[in-house]
Amino acid sequence: MSERNTFIRSLHDIGLGAWFGGSLMGVVGLNGGAATAREPSERLAVASAGWAKWTPVQLGAMAIHGIGGAGLIFANKSRLLAQPESRTNTIVKASITLAAIGTSVYSGILGARIAKNAEEGGQGVTEPFASSSDELESAQSQQKVLQWVTPALTLVLIVLAAQQGEQQRPLAGLVAAKLRKVTGK
Repeated sequence: MSERNTFIRSLHDIGLGAWFGGSLMGVVGLNGGAATAREPSERLAVASAGWAKWTPVQLGAMAIHGIGGAGLIFANKSRLLAQPESRTNTIVKASITLAAIGTSVYSGILGARIAKNAEEGGQGVTEPFASSSDELESAQSQQKVLQWVTPALTLVLIVLAAQQGEQQRPLAGLVAAKLRKVTGK
């Protein structure tokens, strides 16, 4: 029986890569670029249009990552039972994945609020004018912080996935398991 999981690992990694990269590019490139528009009302409209076009891709990336992650858990269930470090890593990754899903969804909700008030314009995509409505100012202020949280969380997921890859080395895992058995640690 093959121990390779190339297809599901690829789903996991491609989905996570797109989720991380798209979120980071959106903050730096899309929001940064839209903030340079001459007309303040265009700043929010352009950023909102770009994020609306990205949303289906991001949802797909999140779903693909989730399918790949669940497939890897299933494929490695015996290793997860035998290796406490891998089990802990998987629990932490699942928790951070849920947090990243939550920040992505809430960021989308805030983006919809910003789009709804786009005609008010802004100093930047996440910087309101003094005259901005309370709804727009609240959404922009929250988005200013939240826009960085999803890329940060997905970056942590990339690092944890790399760590799991290291834990999966057959010889290293076997030696570590044998040492734990012998030393009782």
